[in-house]
Amino acid sequence: MLNHPTVERLHQLRLPGMARALASQAQSPEIGQLSFEERLGLLVDCEAAERESRQNTARLKRAGLKQAATPEDVNYRHPRRLDRGLFARLMTGRWVKDHQNVLICGPTGIGKTYLACALANQACRQGHSVLYVRLTRLLPALAIGRGDGSYLKLLAQLAKTEVLVIDEWALAPLSDDSRRDLLEIFDDRHGTRSTIITSQLQVEHWHASIGDPTLADAILDRLVHQAHTLDLDGESLRKPEQPV
Repeated sequence: MLNHPTVERLHQLRLPGMARALASQAQSPEIGQLSFEERLGLLVDCEAAERESRQNTARLKRAGLKQAATPEDVNYRHPRRLDRGLFARLMTGRWVKDHQNVLICGPTGIGKTYLACALANQACRQGHSVLYVRLTRLLPALAIGRGDGSYLKLLAQLAKTEVLVIDEWALAPLSDDSRRDLLEIFDDRHGTRSTIITSQLQVEHWHASIGDPTLADAILDRLVHQAHTLDLDGESLRKPEQPV
């Protein structure tokens, strides 16, 4: 009974993790075997875990990932030339701390977006801000921004995001304005932030797909040289499995 007002007070102080843990301790007959410091430590640990869970949920919501991909659910059985060792190293998050990039290339249906979202999900878990965009929607948004005055604000948002996921790279020809927009984005992020890009084209074809040789050199110089590349190949994962 003595715990009841304390639980209420913890909720008032916005400590729901500690409140739940204290209520749980009150139901445990073995809790009396622990010292005061041990019980307090358990309460603090529960509150810390609760806050981290809420923060991660908020980061994932802001990220707007296309797929609810998790590292635990990545398919390693499908033959698509996924470098499992490299992917495991990427999961450590060191590439984000070192402000490096990840380029995921391969044919349609091979799981590029899923792998990108799994890496982004892991980055969220590690406390980094993430934003998912499709290039086919980002470029028109920037074009609109030039007209309504939100252009610089959008560039600033992209620049401060620690992990930017750009899906569907090089699906369509780029206008001169789009090329210059991309240069602005990657110039802001070079050496300070990390980017994940997915594309059906192999990296060696990106220069030609950008169109303008001078701008292509400038864009790729800021993007490719500090990047890890996952080159995928094989049958589409969307293709139904054939019965044995």
